[in-house]
Amino acid sequence: MSTQPATAPATAAHRLELLRQMLRIRRFEEKCAELYSAGKIRGFLHLYIGEEAVAAGALQALTADDAVLATYREHGHALVRGMAADVLMAEMFGKAQGCCRGRGGSMHLFDGALRFYGGSAIVGGGLPLAVGLALADTLQHRARVTACFFGDGAVAEGEFHEAMNLASLWKLPVLFLCENNLYAMGTRIERAQAQTDLARKAAAYAMPGKTVDGMDVEAVEAAAVRAAAHVRNGGGPIFLEFRTYRYRAHSMFDAELYRDKREVEEWKTRDPIATFDARLRLEGVLTDETRAALDRAVEKEMDEAVRFADAGTLEPIEDLTKDVYTPR
Repeated sequence: MSTQPATAPATAAHRLELLRQMLRIRRFEEKCAELYSAGKIRGFLHLYIGEEAVAAGALQALTADDAVLATYREHGHALVRGMAADVLMAEMFGKAQGCCRGRGGSMHLFDGALRFYGGSAIVGGGLPLAVGLALADTLQHRARVTACFFGDGAVAEGEFHEAMNLASLWKLPVLFLCENNLYAMGTRIERAQAQTDLARKAAAYAMPGKTVDGMDVEAVEAAAVRAAAHVRNGGGPIFLEFRTYRYRAHSMFDAELYRDKREVEEWKTRDPIATFDARLRLEGVLTDETRAALDRAVEKEMDEAVRFADAGTLEPIEDLTKDVYTPR
């Protein structure tokens, strides 16, 4: 997260931090894929590989007082927001040391102290919650932003239109962040949306909308910083569409029969980590030694996270109904 003003130039240290955050997300997701195949992680698992620039860049625009709502593909958002990798991995393992005591798993991360209101298995489920949080802040005269991440599939849901309409009507401080990876769950966008330029949908609600290259972490950050400043200063909600791409299937259960492997390889030539690495090297910000040090630090962090999760304990059986039902 960042508190720097919208006009502040990015320092070398900040740009390296953007790279580090993307590397953390990538390695965490790769570890999760390995551990899922080994039977350590169970249930549904949706990987963010390829989309790292969106979470790493957009969350720089927020302060600790702002709220974040994510999708069920939210490991990267949680990491950048400040959730410890070991606590997050413990949640993946279903251990009591996880952020939700192992009850949420991959799709339902939550941390009230971070104002990270987590993911939801319901497509677009965070949208009405974002409106509610922003309405509360408005009524309490708090200069906060509520950032709501959702995918292109959510744009077809009724709550998307309801949330956009109410946020604009009441001029609420919501930052609508659409991660358009072109396929929602498994349907190409042209087969699901009559208007594929999703940013244009904001105009129907008298709301500014902008399309951003979601594979460029600095473009994502710049757009998010400007938009968040507008929202925070009473300008009303904004819709940002980040055009991105996931390299992995929708979930670990997905046979991925809906797209050509050549298309995936084409998108990998625009990999957000590789292209940013090349840019930093060209500008003299990144060296082989610095990159190697970053890789070692990230690898160590993820190895320690796995050890922590492995050593964790399951919640006692007698606590099974705790927080599920409370009698009067």
